[in-house]
Amino acid sequence: MLSNQRIFMIVGSVALVMFSAIVHEVAHGWVAYELGDPTAKQAGRLTLNPLAHLDPVGSVLLPLLMAWIGGPVFAFAKPVPYNPYNLRNPRRDEVLVALAG
Repeated sequence: MLSNQRIFMIVGSVALVMFSAIVHEVAHGWVAYELGDPTAKQAGRLTLNPLAHLDPVGSVLLPLLMAWIGGPVFAFAKPVPYNPYNLRNPRRDEVLVALAG
């Protein structure tokens, strides 16, 4: 049986990692939008609403399992779409979009 403290640590770790994965993906989309690509905005993905980003396995199940077994906790969210052909300076801007996360 898990102690209350352990449960609190697991839930806290998973919530923090899930939020971080969402912010990470929104950052990619926001930079792409600022550089001329409206794809993520048109897809409704420039939001911090978790429902737009969470992947049931990668955002919930995987981090819960990792926290429960005591390993490093990580997660992934659905990638934010972008179209490099919409960027004003594709060669430079693709690097900036990648670095934004």
